[in-house]
Amino acid sequence: MARALSSKLTASRVAFYLLAAGGHALADNGPPKQPLQPGHIGTFEVVGDSYQPLPAQVFLGTADKVYIIDKTEDNPHQIKGHPAWAAGDTKQTRPMDVVTNSFCAGGSVLGDGRWINVGGNQAVTYGGNAAPSQTGGAPYNDPDGGKSLLTPCDDGQCDWVMDPPLTTRRWYPTLETLEDGSVIIIGGCGYGGYVNDAGQTNPTYEFYPSRGDPIPSPILQNTLPTNLFPLTWLLPSGNLLIQSNWNTVVLDYKQNKEYPMDDMPDAVRVYPASGGTAMLPLTPDNNWTATIMFCGGSNIRTEQWTQTWDIPHWPASDSCVEITPDVSQKYTQLDPLPEGRTMGNLIMLPDGRVLCLNGAKTGTAGYGNTTFTIGQSYADQPILAPVIYDPSAPSGKRWSRDGLTPSIIARMYHSSATLLPDGSVFVSGSNPNSDYNVSTTYPTEYRIERFYPSYYNERRPEPQGLPTRLSYGGQYFNISLTIADLFGNVNYIQSVKVLVMRTGFSTHVMNMGMRTVQLENSFTGNADGSGVLHVSQLPPNPALMPPGPALLFVVVNGVPSIGIQVMVGSGKIEQQKMTPASPLPESNIAQAQLPGQGQKSSSSSTSVIVDFARKSVVECLTMVVTIVSIIMLSN
Repeated sequence: MARALSSKLTASRVAFYLLAAGGHALADNGPPKQPLQPGHIGTFEVVGDSYQPLPAQVFLGTADKVYIIDKTEDNPHQIKGHPAWAAGDTKQTRPMDVVTNSFCAGGSVLGDGRWINVGGNQAVTYGGNAAPSQTGGAPYNDPDGGKSLLTPCDDGQCDWVMDPPLTTRRWYPTLETLEDGSVIIIGGCGYGGYVNDAGQTNPTYEFYPSRGDPIPSPILQNTLPTNLFPLTWLLPSGNLLIQSNWNTVVLDYKQNKEYPMDDMPDAVRVYPASGGTAMLPLTPDNNWTATIMFCGGSNIRTEQWTQTWDIPHWPASDSCVEITPDVSQKYTQLDPLPEGRTMGNLIMLPDGRVLCLNGAKTGTAGYGNTTFTIGQSYADQPILAPVIYDPSAPSGKRWSRDGLTPSIIARMYHSSATLLPDGSVFVSGSNPNSDYNVSTTYPTEYRIERFYPSYYNERRPEPQGLPTRLSYGGQYFNISLTIADLFGNVNYIQSVKVLVMRTGFSTHVMNMGMRTVQLENSFTGNADGSGVLHVSQLPPNPALMPPGPALLFVVVNGVPSIGIQVMVGSGKIEQQKMTPASPLPESNIAQAQLPGQGQKSSSSSTSVIVDFARKSVVECLTMVVTIVSIIMLSN
């Protein structure tokens, strides 16, 4: 179980925080419960120190485990004769041996539940300089990570292990899980730098498990020098949206064909301009159609991507746009950000809103040694205040800071964030430096925060009957909600949402694979104020939510239950079975009634009617307690 955290951890209690249930318990094999302690709504709370390693890459591996991965650098804590660059455990905080240099690798989850970390940098010595040996040795013993494929174990005992290597070196690759639970690995370069160049670019994609030699990608060939970490999303059509530099395509990876879309408006969003990106929820109301939003970044022309000018003071873009690739090739404008922002994470919340946090007003991602850098940082003027986007709000009023308090920590290059099962957000990292450095303007930042959205302290729904596995089509399942779960008003059952969410692999302002799918449901409201949801399985299309682990939330009146982990699909890397969805029962709400009256089906307000003259004293007292409980819950 997760545990509460102290901000005064010693170096012997290293590196990792079990924040999946927020230190706030989930019952083993039982329904979700309540957080064990309240949070400070709209604020960031420092909950501890990662203490080595720096959380430059982060993902929620299981319901009670967050993995942390760093680049090779001189972190104070040691493991097996070298600094610790990774951590994770369910029972205690501990370092893990990451084996190779995973600097700026990509990651994703497979259909069988394994997470992989792909690619990375060459072996380095102090200050990030190339090591004399690429197979290991002093001072860091960090073999070349460019062709690495690392898989963590989950038994609390083992460390990262090597899978068969990649076919080519990939530094800054993007990963996306596909319909069969395999992953596509896109782009990257050989040996890095501020941006890519023709001498080292790897404008190809390949697959894991391997499907053979890499396949050339025209968009990556044509978008130098800013084609690293291309922004990639699996679409419901089974194709992929790929955005790189100013260009956008839809890739049919089964036929190896790319179809051009409109160019990106206003700003470069890909690394190192580093705009935020998120796929908005796929819901029955939008027929599970994918819309992807992009916010911030930098309006820097292709020829400007050099290290010969004052990068840190270039204003970031405030532009936000969206595209619905399976419907239209055109971008549309959204409400702009309150200020320009580079390196701003977009995190999907279970109430359907989008949290934007971290980053800076000026400059870009990256670091270097020039006369104009801030220390070594290519960005300046950190943005400490979060902002939340509500896609259901009227145009012009979708971004809001109402009730939000700024962080006290600058989250610059190499920051990360991820949603946790209790609905809070894990926020960590920042190190725009070539090595460990705690005496510069933007130091190596080990402190970890949690951000508490507005719903956090509300009484959470405790739904009964949640499944542990979801199929693509098939028989619906029932979820029971008490009158307390419905906040004393059975009519709230009409707007309850059941969401399947994947939190993704967080690095470099991306959460690779992050997505939200709402399941279709009908409902039965009972006369006593409780209710039953009749919930469809996932639609019979694995491209909506690829197989593998995910979180299941039940959201009542905007308040999510604590998410439980479910396995989507077969739990294997294979073509997934799809069956027609069974029809749902018709929705109805039974109105409370006097004794002797027949039941009526109604969607109007359900009232509790008490005829004291016909009740015994015990019955009357019971009804009074029920009414008082309803009033208190309503208030």
